[in-house]
Amino acid sequence: MRHSIPLSALLALTLWSGGCSTPVDAPGSTLPGTCQANAPILSAQKTDLLFVIDNSASMAEEQAAIATELPAFLEELRRDNGLEQDFRVGVITTSVYLNADINGHVQFSLYNDQAGRLQPVPDAQGRPTAERYLEGTDPELLEKFRRLVKQGTQGSGQETPFEAVRLALTPPLSTAVVGAGGNGGFLRDGARLVVVVVSDEEDCSSTQRPAPVALTTDTSRDLCSEQADQLTPVREYYQLFRGLVDGTGATREVLWATIGPVGLTDKRAELVTDTTSQGTFVRNADCPTSYGPGYRQREMASLFDSGLRNLDSVCRANFRDTLVSIASVARTSQSIEVMNLPDPRLAQVRVTREDGSIQTCSVVGGDVSYVPSAQGRAARLYFQSSCPRQLTDQKIEVKLLCAN
Repeated sequence: MRHSIPLSALLALTLWSGGCSTPVDAPGSTLPGTCQANAPILSAQKTDLLFVIDNSASMAEEQAAIATELPAFLEELRRDNGLEQDFRVGVITTSVYLNADINGHVQFSLYNDQAGRLQPVPDAQGRPTAERYLEGTDPELLEKFRRLVKQGTQGSGQETPFEAVRLALTPPLSTAVVGAGGNGGFLRDGARLVVVVVSDEEDCSSTQRPAPVALTTDTSRDLCSEQADQLTPVREYYQLFRGLVDGTGATREVLWATIGPVGLTDKRAELVTDTTSQGTFVRNADCPTSYGPGYRQREMASLFDSGLRNLDSVCRANFRDTLVSIASVARTSQSIEVMNLPDPRLAQVRVTREDGSIQTCSVVGGDVSYVPSAQGRAARLYFQSSCPRQLTDQKIEVKLLCAN
């Protein structure tokens, strides 16, 4: 446990009879001369969740399995580990285009009603409504969310989750209002973005139109893997996502999770062929219900988290544990928005851990860094490696040291 001894020394405002200057009197000082009655205020943690659902012909069971476990996902997402949670959820599909070689004739088509657009929330009868995302406070959140993740199986057989996310998060879609076919208003300033991809096939994304890879009806080959050198590199997409900024110009914190075609036991990506009575199919090793290897899917997950805690196999019998794990990461940010903090050197952050112990961290001690408010952005405290926020934390408090 760290203590801010240097800060205490800094605030020892001992006045000699002859008079001397104090830290309060220093030029440019923001230290108050009297104790402050009002404690710093911690804002609710804002999280924008974007689910990317594969809606190709093979995904009915997987979509239903996601819908079944959403109660556990939402319960975990709402858990209070020190900060109030403020989240919203939107869904896009993996369908952007289809470039198909049919009997030697290549046909390119676009999915203009999808292609990164937030999909409408269905009503109880399955009819599309004007809603394009759901607020965490919606009393009908669970039922609406369950309907929303069931995107059907009429989408493109050329899954392009990376390209769909790029389109969703960049202009013109990111700025055009929902009523005009855009996603404007979904992403909030100061909010973290959590992307969750659910797919049983390899990513086949390209920024080119028409796409450079043309699929055939030969199920014994995975052309998206064979011709991966023609696709837009995964790292190029990654750098774009990590470089996103919000409306104030602040870098947006982006997390990525994938439920995809990787091995059940070790999350490896490896192509294997499976010969059945219906034909020969390409799958990922140790993932019998996949329809291709997850090389690019695994690479993207690893760029965001080298430990691959953000990756799981789409071939699991159920997704409860997977979704709970994603939700626990989504609600635990390594920064907090703070107001009413006159000088960061006065702050002590007290974190109550799972066992009830309290770790005291400070800016002066180097456990927490501070970024002041600017250009419409609220001030933030960033937890360092010596004082990281943990998924099981019970409480967070920011206290002010007082010179008096």
